Amino acid sequence: MAVTGALDELVTANRILAREGVVDAFGHVSIRHPEYPDRYVLSRARAPECIDVEDLMTFTLDGAPIEPARRHPYAERHIHGAIYEARPEIQAVVHNHSPSVIPFGITGTQLRPVMHMCASMGSRVPLWDSRTAFGDTNLLVTNMAMARDLAATLGNHPVALMRGHGCVVAGSSLRDVVFNAVYLELNADLQMKARSLGEITFLSEREVEAVLNTRSSFTYERAWEYWCRRAGRPYDRQPVGGPLVDKI
Repeated sequence: MAVTGALDELVTANRILAREGVVDAFGHVSIRHPEYPDRYVLSRARAPECIDVEDLMTFTLDGAPIEPARRHPYAERHIHGAIYEARPEIQAVVHNHSPSVIPFGITGTQLRPVMHMCASMGSRVPLWDSRTAFGDTNLLVTNMAMARDLAATLGNHPVALMRGHGCVVAGSSLRDVVFNAVYLELNADLQMKARSLGEITFLSEREVEAVLNTRSSFTYERAWEYWCRRAGRPYDRQPVGGPLVDKI
């Protein structure tokens, strides 16, 4: 995808995440720069629903802005750089304070997939506690040391929780990471509701693998078109590859 198209998609991702209740005035989504893999693109510090292309900034992996242009960056931009640094295959990152996810980072209750659409979160979600290595802080990830520690907890997982803070979601594409962030919030909400009814039968590791092995880009395109419509953003269809087995 050309750089211009990638930036437009990043604006759309911000609007979608806001419309679907994953972010509010806070939270952010980035992409690895489509031409420079040692850089990433993230908005200036602004509420996601308000972001336009002019707000987007390019950063080196250590969080230094390429062209500041008197724009104030997010304090927690280091989260994105550390994940791109640690995992070359990752192309997009979301950090949010999704409300239904928060309780699972502070109670010791494991967040686990309860329905097939949420399988992309994986069968186990690790928890990062800033206090373990950095003591009592304001819980914000404002430097590379903290961000790299968080990235180490994330490891090869798509999602990690942050105690008393939120979560990070990493994906192979912007559509992938937005899909996972939206359904992570849905899964957390469903899991809390199901717990009030009785014991939960979670997806097994093999069920998670089976879902992911048969999921194609068709799934992401179908969701992306729907979310674009809800967010009032134009839909630019990407080439669909893989088996079109998603008939739900």
